[in-house]
Amino acid sequence: MKKLIIRVLTILFISNIGFSQTKNFIDQPYVETSAKVDTLVTPDRIFLTILITEKDTKGKISVEELENNMAEKLKLLGIDLEKQLFLSDLSSNFKKYFLRQQDVLKSKAFSLLVYDAMTAGKIIMELENINISNVLLEKTEYSKIENLKLELKSKAIKKAKLNAISMTSPLNQKIGNAIFISDLGNISNQLQGRVSGLQIRGMSSLNETKFKPIDIEFEKIKVESEVIVKFKLE
Repeated sequence: MKKLIIRVLTILFISNIGFSQTKNFIDQPYVETSAKVDTLVTPDRIFLTILITEKDTKGKISVEELENNMAEKLKLLGIDLEKQLFLSDLSSNFKKYFLRQQDVLKSKAFSLLVYDAMTAGKIIMELENINISNVLLEKTEYSKIENLKLELKSKAIKKAKLNAISMTSPLNQKIGNAIFISDLGNISNQLQGRVSGLQIRGMSSLNETKFKPIDIEFEKIKVESEVIVKFKLE
């Protein structure tokens, strides 16, 4: 019985300490501010979906022959087939699209990774020349986005501190240490979808003898970070 009483008193004592600390935190004079920072970066990982189908040639050229022609063309453009070309399972929107079109001819889909818009433009043009015209933008990424997010968090914290200083200076008060920090997370619009964000300019007509260079622009990736910080008032 005596041990039970001691245990209960110990629990109450610890609870009172926790309540007191919470109360002290709430009772402290503080200033709360939020800050958001963002930046735009050019994507350096561009995924193109290439669909090879006999329908494009009305069944005159087999999928296997089109695939070989594509491989040779990509090699000439400096593409490492083992590292940059992947076979797709057609589980994306393309499967639904071709089911709607009732396409009964053979088809095969690939995902191709390139690192800049100029290369993507050359690939689209060259594949068009060998009867492969179903090339669509799958997604874009920025390879160093995680490091960028950390950098933006630091900038957001610094901006929040400057906000707090500007709010307290007219009151002749100073801010102390941060007593609360809430990371509201990062937002990124890394592109995922079909043709959204892909613009092709300068492609000449198929009837012309020479093709003008393709000028492709990809939508830049916007990354932003937001924090809420409470600084003690001194």
